[in-house]
Amino acid sequence: MTLIGDLFGRSPIRPMQEHIRVSVECAKQVLPLFEALAVGDRAKIQACRAKIDELEHKADRIKNEIRSHLPKRLFMAMERRDMLEILDAQDSIADVAQDIAELADLRGMTLPSVLRDVMIEFVQRVIVTCEQAEKVVNELDELVETGFGTREVTHVEDMISELNRYESETDKLEEKALRLLFAEEDKLGVSTFFWYQIIGWVGDLADYAERVGNRLRLLIAN
Repeated sequence: MTLIGDLFGRSPIRPMQEHIRVSVECAKQVLPLFEALAVGDRAKIQACRAKIDELEHKADRIKNEIRSHLPKRLFMAMERRDMLEILDAQDSIADVAQDIAELADLRGMTLPSVLRDVMIEFVQRVIVTCEQAEKVVNELDELVETGFGTREVTHVEDMISELNRYESETDKLEEKALRLLFAEEDKLGVSTFFWYQIIGWVGDLADYAERVGNRLRLLIAN
């Protein structure tokens, strides 16, 4: 059996959990990428991009298998559309990580010294946010097994609230990074635009992680 066939054989939820695991692994690779950008290590930048590409392709394969095999209705209030919307947000995490690595590599970018500390902190916090989204999705098994029981629903809602708090923290770091970037605009010239794009994409990783949680919150609220 294929990996996905094996996962579906055990539980329809398992492929979703495997997909977010791989997608979040893409996001985690953005940290070594930025560490390489900070010192201008072109070989490491290319290696990080290759790793992210590999993981993103794996996430795409899982996503396509899920879309092909997911039943129209799963459990109780959980419908195919609900799961596909969560899947789309999960997949966007991998896609955006790939966009970041691609632009950084193709343009031969080096992280400006003024941005180094805040961007490393920003990326670290974004990864924590993505990991929290993964933890939330990993609770789907318990939700189903308990029949969306009150205690488990409350537990998941608390986890999603924590996810929202993490994402808010990344918003503050994103603004701090942008203020520093624009303060150096005259020195950086056209590079300002590309760093503006990358900073926004890093923030998008956390936004999509939060979207995973919020979509699941709506699902269990029904």
